[in-house]
Amino acid sequence: MATVLLLNGPNLNMLGEREPEIYGRTTLQEIEDRVRRLIEGSGHACRCFQSNAE
Repeated sequence: MATVLLLNGPNLNMLGEREPEIYGRTTLQEIEDRVRRLIEGSGHACRCFQSNAE
């Protein structure tokens, strides 16, 4: 079993909140949940991390 790290960069924590008419209404949490389900459904583990450090 592999562990996949989903690493999200600066300002992605604002998805769904900041300028939704441009970036959409889907939040980072919703994206992470979707990715986690796909990966765990394949028998692997998923860890998600977001940082605003550049």
